[in-house]
Amino acid sequence: MDNILKKEKDYSKLGFTNLEATEIILCLNEMLSNYQVHFHKLQNFHWNVKGRDFFELHEHFEKMYKQAFENVDLIAERIRVFGMTPVSTMKEYLNLSEIKEAPTDLSGEFMVREILEDYEVMIGIMIETIDQASKNGDTGTIDMVNGFVKAMEKDHWQLTAWLSSKEENTIK
Repeated sequence: MDNILKKEKDYSKLGFTNLEATEIILCLNEMLSNYQVHFHKLQNFHWNVKGRDFFELHEHFEKMYKQAFENVDLIAERIRVFGMTPVSTMKEYLNLSEIKEAPTDLSGEFMVREILEDYEVMIGIMIETIDQASKNGDTGTIDMVNGFVKAMEKDHWQLTAWLSSKEENTIK
């Protein structure tokens, strides 16, 4: 009876079996890959934005890519907490990422639309990661990713409001 009530784990690191850790790491590597491509896209946009909105967008894109860089580091370190090695080459990132690279000669409005599309993908991946972490009782990953979601939702709202103000001016 004690064996039935006490769920013994064959192998445990931080209280997670190899299978549980692997399930979490797969999600984290997918999130890491998408975040890396997103980061490079933000840096591309920061360097190459032009037009009437240059100063506003240039500054905002810099803030965004710096935050993305910090989040990339947190995700990779979370993978290392489990004793695993995060994916770390551009080839791996591009193969695992749903987010695709963007050209350099886009208008500011199109850049913002691209970022909003990336956010839709990223938030979906974050929710999947939270679900997997929750299934395996990984509160550390849940806490980290919840912070990412909260910040990204706020930025999504702000960029959507910025974009809608541009569309209203075009209509008038």
